[in-house]
Amino acid sequence: MKKEQELRDWDRRHFWHPFTQMSCWGDDDPWIIARGEGNYVYDIRGRKALDAIASLWCNVHGHRHPRLDAALQAQLQRVAHTTVLGASHPPGIRLAKGLTEIAPAGLERVFFSEDGAEAVEVAVKIAAQYWQNLGRKDKRRFLSVDDAYHGDTVGASSLGGFPLFHGVYGHLHFPVERLPSPWLLQQRLQGDAEAACASWLQSLEDRLRKSSREIIALILEGGVQGAAGILPYPRGILAGAAELCRRYEVLFIVDEVASGFGRSGSLFYCEQEGVRPDLLALGKGISGGYLPLAATLAQEQIYAAFLAPFGEAKQFYYGHTYTANPLACAVALENLALFAENDLLSSVRARIAQLQQGLQRFAGMPFSAAPRQFGLMAAVPLRNPQGGNAYPYGDRREYAVCRRAREAGVYLRPLGDSIVIVPPLSVTAAEIDLILRVLQDSMAEETAA
Repeated sequence: MKKEQELRDWDRRHFWHPFTQMSCWGDDDPWIIARGEGNYVYDIRGRKALDAIASLWCNVHGHRHPRLDAALQAQLQRVAHTTVLGASHPPGIRLAKGLTEIAPAGLERVFFSEDGAEAVEVAVKIAAQYWQNLGRKDKRRFLSVDDAYHGDTVGASSLGGFPLFHGVYGHLHFPVERLPSPWLLQQRLQGDAEAACASWLQSLEDRLRKSSREIIALILEGGVQGAAGILPYPRGILAGAAELCRRYEVLFIVDEVASGFGRSGSLFYCEQEGVRPDLLALGKGISGGYLPLAATLAQEQIYAAFLAPFGEAKQFYYGHTYTANPLACAVALENLALFAENDLLSSVRARIAQLQQGLQRFAGMPFSAAPRQFGLMAAVPLRNPQGGNAYPYGDRREYAVCRRAREAGVYLRPLGDSIVIVPPLSVTAAEIDLILRVLQDSMAEETAA
């Protein structure tokens, strides 16, 4: 206990946590996670909980997967890190080739980075420089949607501009044109997905017809606005947007950082709508949830615009020290092998259907609003039974629900007024049942307390 208290004291004294109001850090008895095994994590006291948030939506095959561990250890015997500025290495080369083989057709060029926000930042800069290299100086603005989330770097948050997270940085952001959130538009149209899709695409075409000469690119998340609270698009939004962008000479960027690598039930959501984006941002599940790694994939004609005599300085001036880290690339290669060898996506689709069925238990409950689901991602809004409204943000009632769930053996986190379920893709049928039962009990107990 002395060692544990020492760690907690140091944590409070020195560790500034992300997305955390540190003045109340420790009030919820936060876990210090010491190890993971399969789909479970264990704290320093040995308490066990099902990792129902996939360690922030990135764990794919569970913790300590023997194949991923072995790939990491084998690469450690060779080299832990070496730069790819003016050099290369086998894991990076093989992973670049592997990604082009599984990505939507035409995405033949891969630029590596360390996280999803940076993958988007890379896409932003590639898109902007693409038009500059072609002499299109009039292309200076991006198009996004309300309440989008693409990461927390200045460029990525300019595109997202999620008010709760990014409002305070508005003076740093570059101007972005915005269309309505497709999901919120659907709600305004009484849930009519077909009408919402048609209306949204009409709004997009009206905007492009008016100002496409000035627009660099449209960026959309891959089928769902994740950090906005798991808000799925009406089907057809991505396919329609891709066609309109081609027609009006605007690049189309798809951010599959959260939805990629099986989360939607297919390897990439783009596949489900037959979309071939100009730029595709990937992260989270790319390394199986083991190490920081991301990638931005580009169509060949975009890459070609950066080829010129050296003296013209048209190359892409961007990169970080740890770009394409060999350890991360080696474990990502093994992650791709596991997808190829195992019928993982078939199992994921079964769990998606089970989750959809299981979420019906929250319908009509006095402590929740209608759940939202996209693939193996769901959000259950918490409501005050007295009146049916969300609790005030400062009450932190959603955090209290998650603490109850953790004490019952399920590790969850809130997102706004909702509790989010995003388990590893390796989650079992019994574990889906456990998550739903514990969440229901925890919401009922906390709202009755």
